[in-house]
Amino acid sequence: MAGSKRSSDAATELSAGAAEADKQAKKLKRSGKKKGEAEKGEGAAKSVTSMERRKKRKELDKLKHRSEDGAAVAKRIFNDANEGVVEAADGSAPQLHIRVFKDLAAADGGVREAAAEQLVNELVEIQKAYEEGGGVEPGQNGSILEAQKDDGLDSCAPSVRYAVRRLIRGVSSSRECARQGFALGLAVVVRSVTKIDIGALLKLIVSLLEVTSSMKGQEARDCYLGRLFAYGAIAGSGRLVQEWNNDNDTPYIKEFVVTVVSLAGKKQYLQEPSAKVILELANKLPVQAVVDHVVEAERLREWFDGAPEAGNPDALLLALKLRERIDVDSQAFGRLLPHPFSSAALFSGSHLPALVHCLKESTFCQPRVHSVWPVLMNTLIPDGLLQDGCGALVNSAKKHKKSRKAASPEDDLTKSIHSFFEVVIEGSLLQSSHDRKHLALDVVLLLLKRAPAASIPVVLSYKLVQCLTDVLSTKDTWLHKVALHFLKELGNCVASDDEKRVAIIIALQKHSGGRFDSTTRTHTVKDLMAGFQTEAGYDVFSENLKKLFLDEEQSSEEPSDQSQTTDDNSEIGSVEGKDSDGIYGNGDALKSWVIESLPSVIKHLKLDPDARFRVQQDVMKFLAVQGLFSASLGTEVTSFDLQEKFRWPKIATSIALCRMCIEQLQSLFAYTQKSESLVTPASLEHSDLPSYFMHFLATLRGIPSVSLFRNLDDEEEQVLKDIQATMAKLFKKEREIVFDSATDPDLKPKADRLHAMRYVLIQMVLQEFLQPDQYLEPAGELVICCEKELLLKDDETPEFTDVLVDTLLSLLPQSSASMRFTIEQVFKYFCIDVNSATLLRMLRVIKEGLTRRRVQNAEDDEDEDDDLFDLEEAEEGDEAESDDNENDEAESDGQTDDSEPAGEPAVAAKEQAEDSEDDSDEGMDDDQMFNMDKYLVQIFREKRNQAGGGDSTQAQLNLFKLRVLSLLEIFLQQNTERPEVLTVYSHLAQAFVHPQIAEGNQQLGQRIWSILQKRILKAKNGPGPKDCELDTLEPLLERNLKLASKPFKKKKSAANPSKKKQSASWNRHKMITSLARDSTFWILKLIDGRNLPEDKLQKVFEIFQNTLVEYFDSKKCQLKSDFLKEIFRRRPWVGHHVFGFLLEKCSGAKSEFRRVEALDLVTEVLKSLVSSNSEKENTDSSKKILKRHLSKISHLIAELIANMPEKQSRRADVRKFCTKVFQMVSAHSLNKPFLKELTQEAQNAIESQLGDSFLSLKKEGYTRTE
Repeated sequence: MAGSKRSSDAATELSAGAAEADKQAKKLKRSGKKKGEAEKGEGAAKSVTSMERRKKRKELDKLKHRSEDGAAVAKRIFNDANEGVVEAADGSAPQLHIRVFKDLAAADGGVREAAAEQLVNELVEIQKAYEEGGGVEPGQNGSILEAQKDDGLDSCAPSVRYAVRRLIRGVSSSRECARQGFALGLAVVVRSVTKIDIGALLKLIVSLLEVTSSMKGQEARDCYLGRLFAYGAIAGSGRLVQEWNNDNDTPYIKEFVVTVVSLAGKKQYLQEPSAKVILELANKLPVQAVVDHVVEAERLREWFDGAPEAGNPDALLLALKLRERIDVDSQAFGRLLPHPFSSAALFSGSHLPALVHCLKESTFCQPRVHSVWPVLMNTLIPDGLLQDGCGALVNSAKKHKKSRKAASPEDDLTKSIHSFFEVVIEGSLLQSSHDRKHLALDVVLLLLKRAPAASIPVVLSYKLVQCLTDVLSTKDTWLHKVALHFLKELGNCVASDDEKRVAIIIALQKHSGGRFDSTTRTHTVKDLMAGFQTEAGYDVFSENLKKLFLDEEQSSEEPSDQSQTTDDNSEIGSVEGKDSDGIYGNGDALKSWVIESLPSVIKHLKLDPDARFRVQQDVMKFLAVQGLFSASLGTEVTSFDLQEKFRWPKIATSIALCRMCIEQLQSLFAYTQKSESLVTPASLEHSDLPSYFMHFLATLRGIPSVSLFRNLDDEEEQVLKDIQATMAKLFKKEREIVFDSATDPDLKPKADRLHAMRYVLIQMVLQEFLQPDQYLEPAGELVICCEKELLLKDDETPEFTDVLVDTLLSLLPQSSASMRFTIEQVFKYFCIDVNSATLLRMLRVIKEGLTRRRVQNAEDDEDEDDDLFDLEEAEEGDEAESDDNENDEAESDGQTDDSEPAGEPAVAAKEQAEDSEDDSDEGMDDDQMFNMDKYLVQIFREKRNQAGGGDSTQAQLNLFKLRVLSLLEIFLQQNTERPEVLTVYSHLAQAFVHPQIAEGNQQLGQRIWSILQKRILKAKNGPGPKDCELDTLEPLLERNLKLASKPFKKKKSAANPSKKKQSASWNRHKMITSLARDSTFWILKLIDGRNLPEDKLQKVFEIFQNTLVEYFDSKKCQLKSDFLKEIFRRRPWVGHHVFGFLLEKCSGAKSEFRRVEALDLVTEVLKSLVSSNSEKENTDSSKKILKRHLSKISHLIAELIANMPEKQSRRADVRKFCTKVFQMVSAHSLNKPFLKELTQEAQNAIESQLGDSFLSLKKEGYTRTE
């Protein structure tokens, strides 16, 4: 048997190691082999010594292989003739090196090629010598190379016959790259040694690599793969082409094809490579040979005939490639290919069902895509068609479709793609298993890389997009990762093709109702939209979005209640009802995405100013036309002034969509204002978006057949006219100032003010259409402010700033993000003129609703934090003290000061909540509500909150406070050196430490904390020394020190608080303590900056003395010595003046811990004395200070030594402190006075505790005395 022969040959070869020989012997004994074979195995086992040496040499050779390059290894192969050589009788005879077979299995491709070249050269020389010697191989003496006589290679030399057998067995080995190397060797040997008979070779392959019933899985697999590689070597050798050239009727080609097809039927994994072997042969043969010998092979025809029923994709692959090769029609392909053949016939709806089974079975090779699919895609969309610009042809062909009588190639392509997707993708793969869905996505990617943009709507069909959304909505399946990979590759397919990008975006959004990203929880559409960077790309995108918005078919699918017109009768209906049926319906959801997408794509464009203005202008016109206007006659209107045609959908746009267009217009203007560069005369003249918008608005209103989407009353009309007139004046004035600012830069702030006011007026115009009742009065006040600004001279200070700020504050509660940005810009340019009274009104908004509790627990003073910063009691004495509810307090504030807007949003929200009687969410629990559309959920939440009352009021008040805080931050950023910074600090600090901030206003607390830290405490500049009154700073300093010393206490009401609440309370306590410390450092910096004499700072010193008293005497004090130490380090003058007091308190401290801890404070003051008086002229003053406190220092040391701590660490701290004091005393030559202050008993105690350091001090004192 073949297995026995291989085992015998392997045992006789000298290249095997000792371990392998021993293993082979044991295997032969167990299997009951013949005695002679067992003896051979035993003989091989006896030669262990020689085998070990050979094994060591092989290991060294492997190391050489790793270090040498391919050329060096090839050179060694040819020069190596000392090992494994078949010696001949005549030294000049050609020889075959056995080692070359091992090199054929090397991992290095260069080594394999060199070995194959050496092998074929040696065999050619041996065969030549064999033929010249009359059938006798020179040097052949019946050795192991003697081949069997029944292998059919009678015309070949024994060495050639042995090499062929060895090569055939080698292709079945799985060691390293044996299959590749031995197949290469077999190919070059078969091509070069023409005496090898092809028929005999085919039989020898089957004989040597026969699969028997006793073989297990891996062994059988090796034999099958060996035969496959052997047949591939024959096909690649070109011998069959030579055979056909010699004899056109040669039987070997058909025999070879039949043999390969027979092998393909053994296992499924052999079918595709077998087909490729046949294709490799067909590509080498002439066309006629392929027609006569390959296509007409009997087994191949049977393979083709049974492929549709068996589901054989490899037969389809072979049929397609052979048909492409011969380019003639043939009945041999059976039902796989249409007859006559054409691409349109292949992908027709009548023929594709016959191929579905074949294509479905191609999933066996996943995750790799079967080779039949790229061939099909190339057949569907040939490369030549792509190079000719198929996409452009298809687009142009669609425009003239009605004028053509016959179908064009472009129409055939679109029809073929549609049929392919309808039958194969949608009708078969997407309706099957996960594996086939995976295959469908891979095929779609292949097609998207080749398909023109016009075919993408067919490729990304509704069913495919729904499949993607279903898969991506659940993360529990492995198909989820496949879908994510599909989306990633989808973006790579359109890297530089904007038309494809647009088509993909439109298809995804159109088939998902405009919610692809939200449904799939990805950023696919968003990332695709971010890829537009040029104006041309935007134009394509904009054109398609506008067509989608105006699409009649899309509009006809909307519910009938959306087809309301915007005439006088229809506009009176409920806006909320139209919202629920409009923007949140299926049709309007897609239109809402269109409205949101047009402005957002501008952010990613990289354009010059002129191109950017054209894009902004285009977006503005679309949003204004669709949001502000409607056509009373037809759906198209032409403006001769603008030289442009405007269109509307046939079904009137809902109120909700109109409102969304207006909101997006506001966002567009806000983004334009944010992204504007330096304003120049040229930009004002040619690219000023606000002035163009006002001109555009007036022009469209002048067209008789165009009307606003809602009618304006007389008051609204008058306000609109006033704004238009004021805008024109502002624009004219700004342009004049910009021209003059080229020579006078001081005029630029004036131009910035006018520019910001123009934008806020634009926002007011748009807001008037959204909320006319709330914005008419503020709009009129803003117009008045603008008029006064125009009348101001360059050096005058505006007197209307308080009115302007109050107006801006009144706009904040219900304003959008765009309106808030514009308000902040106006406040930025006017805040320099804000007076103290206006600033206090803004600060009282922050403190609004922070009530003070009347009844407090005597033991729990946690609610007193808000009193620590209450510095403005005199200014706020008119505030109401009613604590019944927050609304009463807000109302009392409003009665006291009519100009204060602080209570207005809270009162308005409260009244709105009390008057609200909407029961639209009755009978609906939370689960049912959250299952609805997210927009409806938001509406019902607001209604329910309004019905609830207090929660909604407090939420609105907090939101209003956050917006006012943004204005305060701008004020602090623009006015860092004004004295009002102290006022802002005191109010914000008082609001931050209030307990209500911790209970439900964490976001507000974080915002206040951020402003205090960034804009005040850690700002580079601060209030000037002359602006900071000491009477104001001293109370602040005292209260911050008290706040820093407050202990952390749990609330009495919380018997068992959760860990989360405990952690939150502890974190807040740390933030308050940190604020107090930073504030102390900041206040001391302001005090230090005034350079006041000592007699003016007595109150400051008293504050620190009281702090030290509390630090030493109170167990509840939480002041850290590091905090006080840092104060003494930063402001040494504080430590110098409290030094004596500190020594006294430290000596008399009741707590051992406090006493030892305070030694660091004393050390820090002593260090500052030395460092600040290091110069020679100041040495005397330093010595005087030390001498003045020498008795207290000595008393402190005596107390420390007399009451030595028990803990070792504290004893070490005491010794360290005493040693430092001794060194400082010695440095200032105060040894003798210091010793005089110590009693003899104290000296003895110190000497016993400190030893050498004190003796050294005494010795130096006596020496200096002498």
